[in-house]
Amino acid sequence: MNLSSTLSAVMLGIASVVAASSVLAHSKQHTEQHRAAVLKEQMPWGIAGDPEQVSRTIEIGMSDAMRFSPDQLAIKQGETIRFVHRNQGKVLHEFVLGTQDELDKHAAMMVKFPGMEHDEPYMAHVGPGKTGEIIWTFNRAGDFDFACLIVGHYQAGMVGRIRVLAE
Repeated sequence: MNLSSTLSAVMLGIASVVAASSVLAHSKQHTEQHRAAVLKEQMPWGIAGDPEQVSRTIEIGMSDAMRFSPDQLAIKQGETIRFVHRNQGKVLHEFVLGTQDELDKHAAMMVKFPGMEHDEPYMAHVGPGKTGEIIWTFNRAGDFDFACLIVGHYQAGMVGRIRVLAE
């Protein structure tokens, strides 16, 4: 191979690396933007909230005794709540908002597919000793539920109740 062929090959290699880096950087940026964009889908128990609209913050403890603390909440219709979840245990826990029927269905799916990955704005997966957060607007009155749907946790009673009081 002569000098000009070698030089052309090196330049082509450098151009490929630069192009690949640009694609990878764009891909990483796209993923981060996608994570930051929250799907605003109306659910029977409310809709994903905006951080600027938070009315108050409620801290929820999660323990390896398979309990939430507190496990009973009263919220006014229209409130946007920042839930801060603190996993005080040594195993992964999650906080999933929903109706009893929806949580039962989701728990059954988790039993069938325990490694199932999911990420919705009404869910927080919190590692041992870590914190998680959900911002949720309760725009519908009624009684709703929350639970840890990790296999065995829900069945052991890791559940809670939310009463949303009409305006």
